[in-house]
Amino acid sequence: MTKIEIMEDLKKHIFAELPLEGVDENTLKPDTLLFDADGLGLDSLDAVELVVLLEKHYGIIIKDAEASREIFTSLSTLADFILAGNSAHG
Repeated sequence: MTKIEIMEDLKKHIFAELPLEGVDENTLKPDTLLFDADGLGLDSLDAVELVVLLEKHYGIIIKDAEASREIFTSLSTLADFILAGNSAHG
């Protein structure tokens, strides 16, 4: 998969599996901040859902909370991490 395909796939999974009420899917761009109030506005419970989503759909395991902050910045950073085939363990 290309980075663009991964970002589209992630976007589909995020909107299907996270409780994002009143959020238009078109507002989520590659560099939209996922956990910023001016971005998607995700919270800590959503972070847990994202970890599960990555493991379920991409075989990616993230246990290091510090690494997850950087990885979960945006769709773009998530896609980069998936493309690298990384697994961050803590």
